[in-house]
Amino acid sequence: MNWSWNTFFFGVYPFIAGTIFLLGSVIRYEREQYGWSSYSSQLLASKHYMMWASNLWHVGILTLFLGHFTGFLTNILEWLGANPVEHQWIAASAGITAGVVAMIGGVMLLLRRVLDPKVRYASRSMDIFILVWLLITLTFGLITQFVSVPDAISGHVQDMEILIRYVRSIALFQPDPQLIVNIPMIYKIHMLCGMTVFLLFPFSRLVHIWTVPFNYLIRPYQLVRAKMRSVI
Repeated sequence: MNWSWNTFFFGVYPFIAGTIFLLGSVIRYEREQYGWSSYSSQLLASKHYMMWASNLWHVGILTLFLGHFTGFLTNILEWLGANPVEHQWIAASAGITAGVVAMIGGVMLLLRRVLDPKVRYASRSMDIFILVWLLITLTFGLITQFVSVPDAISGHVQDMEILIRYVRSIALFQPDPQLIVNIPMIYKIHMLCGMTVFLLFPFSRLVHIWTVPFNYLIRPYQLVRAKMRSVI
């Protein structure tokens, strides 16, 4: 493997980001449990506004994450009978839909965090930075569709097949950055932004993902009663 910037960014950097992602999360949990939170600001904003912004953002982002995981690391679509061109059409359609949904929600959240005085005062610099970075990553992901969709129309899906092979080489700890030397630059930029999200993860509010309170969905309602003072 000849040394080059391509080798560093796509053969070494993924493991740097992954190591910081895992070790940083563990260290932060052990040392800063009081700061292990999403730092929710819902109490400071309109419930109606937050319902739309938060739901659009989370539904879009989680759909994109699931789509990337299943599309690059599993053969689910192939098992269901989809050929490579159909795979690319499904990925592009789902990616555009979920990406636009997440973008709308993310921009709403960013505007609220920057323009609402109470929310802005309660925000840390990293809260704003990580949201901006996620939106940048999302923007480049949507831009890739200007390459992906024409490729699907023409039946040219070699680039996507190369990307799948590359991602799986990283997952198997057998990186082969030479695979993607000649793919369109927009794919590389999007991947670098995505890797950097993992690098920033332990230092941001994203750590709350590790401890999502799924029990909220099934726990019974809490009854809150006002304390009655006896009148003498």
